[in-house]
Amino acid sequence: MSTQPTPSDSTAELLVALREQEQAKRDAEIASARHIVAWAGLNTVQESADAATISDGYVDTGVPIAGEGAPLVSEFALMELCAVLGRSTVGGRDHVGKVLETAYRLPSIWQAVLAGRVPVWRALRIAEGTRLLPSDAAAHVDRHLATFAATCTFAQVDRLVEEALARFDPTAAEQRRREAADGRRFDVHTRDADISGTVAVDGILDTADALDLDAAISDRARELADLGCDASRGVRRSMAAGDLARGDQSLGLDTRSLVPHERGSTTKNRTTTTTSRRTVDLHVHLTDTALTGAGSTTDGVGRLGNTRTPITTEQVRDWCGTPGTTVIVRPVIDLTGHEPVEAYEIPDRHRRHVQLRDPHCAFPHCQRRATRCDLDHATPHAAGGSTCPCNLVPICRSHHRAKTHSTWGYTVLDPGQYLWTSPHGHQYLVDHHGTRTLDRLDHRQTHRR
Repeated sequence: MSTQPTPSDSTAELLVALREQEQAKRDAEIASARHIVAWAGLNTVQESADAATISDGYVDTGVPIAGEGAPLVSEFALMELCAVLGRSTVGGRDHVGKVLETAYRLPSIWQAVLAGRVPVWRALRIAEGTRLLPSDAAAHVDRHLATFAATCTFAQVDRLVEEALARFDPTAAEQRRREAADGRRFDVHTRDADISGTVAVDGILDTADALDLDAAISDRARELADLGCDASRGVRRSMAAGDLARGDQSLGLDTRSLVPHERGSTTKNRTTTTTSRRTVDLHVHLTDTALTGAGSTTDGVGRLGNTRTPITTEQVRDWCGTPGTTVIVRPVIDLTGHEPVEAYEIPDRHRRHVQLRDPHCAFPHCQRRATRCDLDHATPHAAGGSTCPCNLVPICRSHHRAKTHSTWGYTVLDPGQYLWTSPHGHQYLVDHHGTRTLDRLDHRQTHRR
């Protein structure tokens, strides 16, 4: 039957086709898991002599990506596998680790996967919880889930994992309880900011701290209402959080000058202006009249340097209207320009140039931000390569090691466009569109390191 539906296809025929396609997808997932386990058997590192690469004193030792008893695999070989799978090294390592956890430490569930009784995705979700368990605890989970893995809820799985840890390693369970406080966090998702000018905030706090924070925000929201702010309670609570961040709450009600934060909202009883500690760092692509209001409201869009997200000129004006706000305007950089220097050390202006041109690590599928990467001289400085943005490439530390100590290599086709070749001849084109897999080369072909 054709995989392309036609107007003459009946509902029954389409349902049969869909069922066949879903079965083919499940079969392919099982085959992929089998191949990953076979790959691990060929790329196990048990001692230095087994390492894929020993270069310049660096030993490619095995990395533990599953629980105890699962094989250690070559770090550099794992990078190549992740690229072939179309995954980042971090995401691919996690996926391969869960496959090996299932195959080596959950044998009953693994056999159910191979027989098609348990979906691959469900087995990997179970494996995610057992990787930190000792071997006997993982075996306990495997025995109890062997019959129910396909139907149990993940809440039941998590409870079983916790019970197994407490039963077979009570010391570790107690240590985990003591270290639970380290899981506290408070996240301001500036990377997810969009043109609306808002971001999400969430966290896990100590209960007492959470109660105090909630009370402080609630009190400040009520104060804002008393001062005449007619925004909704939710909006006033968000404004109160900003006041806490700037320390405005401690200044008292008599020194607060309210600024409308929502179109249509009003304030009254204005008093003396306070000094704000807000700093807005902007990379602005605007006409010189956009912020003054002399030009059209569609003259341009700004970009917030903290989050690399676009913002409207109205949002910029609103931020700048807050008394005491400091606005840092970064000049537009010509990303095609060349300013080589003789020194090996990289000037800040070159670093900023490269990070604007290549926002992520240049390795295939890697999404680590360039601000957290090394800058590699594509043509080594010792070999005559210049310290110039056209010869600088952002590569995160782990992939920089692979480029330096293994046969991974890349060629700069144009600044911002890189052709990578893996140890077994697989090629990947990385540019501002992302990563594209190209035809495999003959493994004997030489390539630039």
